[in-house]
Amino acid sequence: MEARTGKPTTQQTWTVGEVALLTRLSVRTLHHYDDIGLLRPGARTEAGYRLYSPADLARLWRVLSYRELGFPLAEIARVLDVPTGGEVQALRTQIALLKEKQRRTQSTLDAALAYLNAAERGEGVPKMTNAELKDIFDCFDPAEHEAETRQRWGDTDAYKQSARRTGSYTKADWEAVKAEMNAIYTRYLTLMAAGTPPDSAEAKAVAADHRAHLSARYYDATPEMMRGLVQMWVADERFTKNIDSVGEGLAAYQSAAVLAWADETEG
Repeated sequence: MEARTGKPTTQQTWTVGEVALLTRLSVRTLHHYDDIGLLRPGARTEAGYRLYSPADLARLWRVLSYRELGFPLAEIARVLDVPTGGEVQALRTQIALLKEKQRRTQSTLDAALAYLNAAERGEGVPKMTNAELKDIFDCFDPAEHEAETRQRWGDTDAYKQSARRTGSYTKADWEAVKAEMNAIYTRYLTLMAAGTPPDSAEAKAVAADHRAHLSARYYDATPEMMRGLVQMWVADERFTKNIDSVGEGLAAYQSAAVLAWADETEG
């Protein structure tokens, strides 16, 4: 083991190659984390090679934990560098999402077994029931608002496109939709905990991904349509209550972020 440049040390350290073997990350990835300031090893050998301390590996574990949840690298750096309270909130969210992921995996497995059993009996794929939809969306039953939705937008291309897509969704599909939306919520909540303004570049990036999610799963969401949606999120107490159940103030924050994104996109 080599010492830091010009200074002997007894602290345990690992080279970049050793860390790569321990974590199964590539050396190139570790170099990239260093270059962007996400994980800068606190020591160097006399020859200038990176040395990672126990504290560095602890930070790396946190980086990989957030990455597993789908956080972009820039947001991971922000979470790790905010005051303790912000990271505590993010970690609470992470734990909740891990528990949800565990439940969702079991639910998806149960659905897959049900589909397999039905197919083996020649019955085809079971259809979703309203009770199953309500369970997936944590008691927020889309069917409760179906009549109102049809009355408001039934003649629009967006409604028809959404109806065609969601009409063929299985339980596994809806679980995936919820997981994607939870990941977006987590990113909003992380920015909120860090005190990041909703009109910041980071928040607008999340809003852009929010719009991409809606476009991929429901209908082609234009900036104008997104403006209409955000008004509903904060004007209709049913939607506000449902969104804020994930995190207090989330409905207002994501609405402001989407509006900022729409202004920038149209401008």
